[in-house]
This record gives sequence, C-alpha cells and structure tokens, in this order.
Amino acid sequence: MLHLRVYEPNAQFGPTEARLATMASAVSVLGAAASCPSLQGIVVLSGIEVYGRRRGAPSRPDESADIDPTSPFGASLAHVEQVAGEASQVAGVPVTSLRFGPIVGPSLPSPLGRYLRLPAVATSPLMGLPFCLTHQEDAALAIVSAGQVRFDGPLNVVGPGAVTASQAVRRGGRMAIPVIGPGWRLAAITAELLGAPLPPHTRELLVRGGVADGTLATDVLGVHPRPTDDVLAQLYQWGQVARVAPTSRGAAA
Repeated sequence: MLHLRVYEPNAQFGPTEARLATMASAVSVLGAAASCPSLQGIVVLSGIEVYGRRRGAPSRPDESADIDPTSPFGASLAHVEQVAGEASQVAGVPVTSLRFGPIVGPSLPSPLGRYLRLPAVATSPLMGLPFCLTHQEDAALAIVSAGQVRFDGPLNVVGPGAVTASQAVRRGGRMAIPVIGPGWRLAAITAELLGAPLPPHTRELLVRGGVADGTLATDVLGVHPRPTDDVLAQLYQWGQVARVAPTSRGAAA
C-alpha cells in the first residue's frame, strides 16, 4: 500500500487544515490497512523535516539520526511514520518511510517553489545554510520502486548538491532582501499578500538549511535523483500560470 496523503502546509491547504487532513488520513487509512489480510507492505511519504534543525543536530543526517522535528510539518510527518510503524507491527509487514527533500515540480503545489519565484525574496544574511531539492518526477520514481522493493525502514531520498537561499535567488535573477530576527514576520506577511505564504518549515529551511545523506536510498531503490542545481534551474524556467477566460461558446456548452 502506498500512503501518499500527506499535506504540506500552504501547498493546497492552510496550516491547520493540512495538519488535520494529514492526521486523519494516516489514522483512518493506515489503521484500516493493518487489518487487511492481503497487505504485503506499506510505503509512506515523509520528509527530512522529521530530523529537525535543533542546535547540535547533524548537519547531514542519515537514516540512523534521531527523529526530532522542530516545525509543525516535521511533527506531522513524524506522526505519519509512527502510525505507519504501528500498522506494520499489527500486520507483520515491512514499512518504508520515504524521507524526501523538499519536493518541487511544474505541476506540484509547493510553498518553497512559489516563494523562490517571487520578484524579491527575503534571505538571511547571517546564516543561510544550504538545502537540497527533490524533483517531483524523481519522487514518483522512488515511490514506485519502494513499492516493489519493500524495504523495512526509512530512506532519505535527496539529490546530490545543495544551495543556500541567497545562491538560489541570484540564480533566479531575483532581488535578495536581507532579513534578520523580527523582520521575518513582516517578510512572511508580505509573501502571503503576494500569494506565496511562508510556513515555519520553509522559513526554517531558508535560514537553517536542510540536507541529508541519500546514499542508502540510492543503493536500495536504484533511483538517482537529479542534482539540486538542475531542479533549481527548472524551477525558474517554468512558465507562469495563465488564467484564460471562458469563451461564449464554451460557456454555452
């Protein structure tokens, strides 16, 4: 069973709706799956946000690192993994937790993708640690492969390389606005007014970075995600959404 009903805050739903929908789907779907006699394995969508960015945490965690989320989205992902683990124990089947780097793509709602494409982007002049990106197509390949392999345990699915927010902004030809401390609150309000809300886990990524060791996933799944630089280049090439008004013929139809 592939459980992909994990909702990122400010992607399709607001923060509260995303958290409640993620929790409800995990409990209902995974709970029902645990009693299914034909169940052979579980694959759940998770993210490297489960490791958190607390002071002293590993800068490039592998799968043996402790789960210690420091954002609401990271806590939601950790909860999904916990429910999946309990379901796998009841059913006696393996569970694969795919811990993706931030997933972006031309047809995937992403608060990070929207934010980086704003004309002006708030960045941290003091820290700005590197982060990685995962293309939506590579994520899909990893999910399919995980369903076939049925590995028991977590896997970090991340591409090689990383960029800082300042580097990303320069490569996209955007204007970088240095922000520190309370200034991030104003930056978040401004970004939301421009249609690109900045949830806590995205702000955490921009300031404190977010990378992980994906060696094990590559070995187990045989999937080689494209480098972060390539994903970022595609991010800035994607066209803007064009709103087309219906014609009178279409309206009549």
